[in-house]
Amino acid sequence: MFSFGQQYFQSINYDYKASGQSLTRFQLKGFKVNYNVLQSEVQCNIGAQAMIKVSVDNQDVLEVAECAGPVSALDKALRKALVQFYPVIDSFYLTDYKVRILNGEAGTSARIRVLVESSDDHQRWSTIGVSANILEASYQAVASGIEYGLCRVVPAVALI
Repeated sequence: MFSFGQQYFQSINYDYKASGQSLTRFQLKGFKVNYNVLQSEVQCNIGAQAMIKVSVDNQDVLEVAECAGPVSALDKALRKALVQFYPVIDSFYLTDYKVRILNGEAGTSARIRVLVESSDDHQRWSTIGVSANILEASYQAVASGIEYGLCRVVPAVALI
């Protein structure tokens, strides 16, 4: 997958590969999201569970999180998996989440663009994800937001 960080550095003609550095701090191995339709959202605000597996420094990490919605659960699980390696992630906040259908004529098979705005105490940034699957597009946008935030504050790692 081509991350937002890579797109940004290419747009300013920075050759990150020639620099011997890597922008990717983690790799997705897979995720699964379950959403339970509850009789009453008032009775219980946990309706979704996400399980995610990522690789960081050649170490696989599996985390599970629950939240009211599937995207929140996925975001929470990803952050739980990564914060042990990058504690600065606790200072990143998802401040806006927007979904747009790109080709509405395709009906329920339409491609979806998810725009996520994130921030820390100093700056705001936006990332996107595009897929026919809203959870995949959401993961792309959220993960790219975390990657971009890390690129700003964590030194790049040398390519092996």
